Amino acid sequence: MTLALTFAEALWFLPFVLPICIWVAFSDLRTMRIPNVAVLALVGVFLVIGMVLVFGVGVWTLETFLWRLAGLGIVLVAGFVITSLGMVGAGDAKFAAAMAPFIAPGDVLFFLMLFSLVLIASWLTHRTAGRVPALRRATADWASWDQGKLFPMGVALAGALAIYLALGLSAGL
Repeated sequence: MTLALTFAEALWFLPFVLPICIWVAFSDLRTMRIPNVAVLALVGVFLVIGMVLVFGVGVWTLETFLWRLAGLGIVLVAGFVITSLGMVGAGDAKFAAAMAPFIAPGDVLFFLMLFSLVLIASWLTHRTAGRVPALRRATADWASWDQGKLFPMGVALAGALAIYLALGLSAGL
């Protein structure tokens, strides 16, 4: 499958997005919260690098940038509805909204499938790892171990975004 995400987009975004994704995943594992500052950092990366893609290197038109930014608003509104129904946490919804502009419109269905796979894999990995005594002792302060049915969705969200951008990068190599 060919991604709509270009090599140039992935090359510009991945180095800045990856540390934020790692931060979000570990924060959610430790505290079951995604810091608002991480969400704002991701939005900031999109705004700055997006402007570079428009005005600096000419990879995007201003219209492309604005349509991608509109995705943030659409996912944010949907996230508020889903959060109000108690289906996901507010941090998850805000982070998903911040992720939205990074997904090329032509890749939305692919990304949703990728997210589904990453969600299943991360849930299985988290539940399995939680049964390893040495790992539990090493990470005894992680709130995610004892949350019952709750799962640190930031792990799956951040993982899916990082993998998506990495796939975009690898497609151009």
